[in-house]
Amino acid sequence: MLIEARDAPAAVARQLAHDILAYREFGALLRAQPPTSLLTVARGSSDYAAQYTAYLIMARLGRLVTSLPMSLVTLYQSKIACEGLATFAFSQSGASPDLVEPTRYFREGGAITSAFVNDAMSPLAETAQWVFPLHAGTEGSIAATKSVIAQMTAGARLVAAWQNDIDLQMALSNLPQVLARAVTADWSAALPVLKDADRLLVIARGLGLPVASEAALKFKEVCGIQAEAFSGAELQHGPMALIGKGYPVLVLAPRGPAQAGLLALADDLRARGARVLLAAPGATPRTSLPITDTGAIELDPISVLQSFYPMVERLSRERGFDPDRPRGLAKVTRTL
Repeated sequence: MLIEARDAPAAVARQLAHDILAYREFGALLRAQPPTSLLTVARGSSDYAAQYTAYLIMARLGRLVTSLPMSLVTLYQSKIACEGLATFAFSQSGASPDLVEPTRYFREGGAITSAFVNDAMSPLAETAQWVFPLHAGTEGSIAATKSVIAQMTAGARLVAAWQNDIDLQMALSNLPQVLARAVTADWSAALPVLKDADRLLVIARGLGLPVASEAALKFKEVCGIQAEAFSGAELQHGPMALIGKGYPVLVLAPRGPAQAGLLALADDLRARGARVLLAAPGATPRTSLPITDTGAIELDPISVLQSFYPMVERLSRERGFDPDRPRGLAKVTRTL
């Protein structure tokens, strides 16, 4: 897991060097034939990369994006209308039937179908009309790391191509160098707080919320911590009642419109006695986990994840777990 997390900057560099024309042509197609509805198709960590992409599309393009409940197609055989539809499937293996079958259904129905997948020879890649390989290389760890970062990068490339946004494309071109710094960021302050924790909340908003969800999944997956992700706004609607003296909370506050509210929330949580771990740009007061800024605010969540993965791998080992062999899990999950 650690080796692969550290390989993510190189994986992103490999991806950015490939498929430049394909992204350009796909972006031109979406501009020429604007979809009337948009769907993401994904599970697990890949779904969080899909959520990041969806939020980016909604924020920058003003187009609503829905996450498909795959059972509508695989179990209930719902006759979803395909006219004007574009689908975006995200997967590391591309092998799970609950991604392949909906993509086949939508393509046969006339939708624009795309797959952002690490295995370019997978069933999902064979089914989709447009295929964008992640170029992350072999990922043997059950806990996905570099493939998730590669999927988020691919989602940002999609949006940059769709908008024909030169500034975002330039920021993406510099992302490997930024991630190479982010992977060495010192997040060790989290270790003594979380070494004996049995529960944890991970808080973010906006583009950072998918990263909070991925972090919570990794805490469960490799550390055995019952971690849950919440929007900073949703925390006020009930979950705040959980938080008392000594309760551990990880607040992810990268740059952007949500940052001020998250910093204020972190202060409120400290006043309640919570043990707050604040991830924010290094100059931010009371920051314990430094975030490495990228060339675009929208890409900062990718940097957060790059710094998070080595920390959670080390935390797993300090808690007596083997992060490379999570209990009861397999690399490829085949569900319907």
